[in-house]
Amino acid sequence: MNVANTQIQMRKGLLEYCVLHIISRGEVYTTDLIEELTQAQMIVVEGTLYPLLNRLKTAEVVNYRWVESESGPPRKYYSITEEGRKFLETLSETWKSLVNSTLEITSKN
Repeated sequence: MNVANTQIQMRKGLLEYCVLHIISRGEVYTTDLIEELTQAQMIVVEGTLYPLLNRLKTAEVVNYRWVESESGPPRKYYSITEEGRKFLETLSETWKSLVNSTLEITSKN
């Protein structure tokens, strides 16, 4: 088995939750999202983020707005919707449950 593939799949499974959590803190520019996810070693390829943001927009859990930039093209800033907050709350409950279950299993010898 290839442990790197399993690690990547684990990160991908949590990426949506992490992205929504970052956006829930306040409006965010894509580059800032990439920077935080990269620093936390949650994203391996930047190209993974853009399709995810499009899916979240289509599902109406995030919105974006264009902001003119003095140093280049307009920038897209993302924010969470009310439906997105509810979705994130459910994901947070699921995450806590998964962590507790995992700790229960892995703490046994």
